[in-house]
Amino acid sequence: MISEKTKAPIVSVVGASGAGKTTLLEKLIPELTRRGFKVGTIKHDVHGFEIDRPGKDSWRHKHAGSVVTIISSPSQIGMVMDVDHDHNLFELATFLTGVDIILTEGYKREKNSKLEVFRPEVREEPLCEEDENLVGLVSDTPVDLGVPRFSTNNIEGLADYLVSYLKITPSLSPTP
Repeated sequence: MISEKTKAPIVSVVGASGAGKTTLLEKLIPELTRRGFKVGTIKHDVHGFEIDRPGKDSWRHKHAGSVVTIISSPSQIGMVMDVDHDHNLFELATFLTGVDIILTEGYKREKNSKLEVFRPEVREEPLCEEDENLVGLVSDTPVDLGVPRFSTNNIEGLADYLVSYLKITPSLSPTP
């Protein structure tokens, strides 16, 4: 699926807790970046989170009642905003402008392209066996779900596949 606002394709990395989703993203993001792609990411956390430290000025602003707090420096911007519902991917994608691809961790129930990370020692069966939005499987176990399967160490092959499947081109020059 493509975000209408950013025009960037969205691919969700899904799998059971402990399957290696974050580890895969830590390898895939630099590979795509090396190829000149601007990558945006979204992490879904159903448990809630706190990104600012208690006592810091921005934390104090937020806890004083501000509904949106932006933290700005010469090299980063962060935003904390109150919301009234768990935003779907397409609502969140509107915050990511100027990227070539959006990778998410989680959102297994959304109707967008998915890569599943599967390890049978973590979960007996893949989560997305019947999901028509599954476009690839990352597993060292030979499992056939009717989509291409990549070993956990074949990051270059996975990146090649995503670039071809999504028909994306980098906005930056590749780095050696």
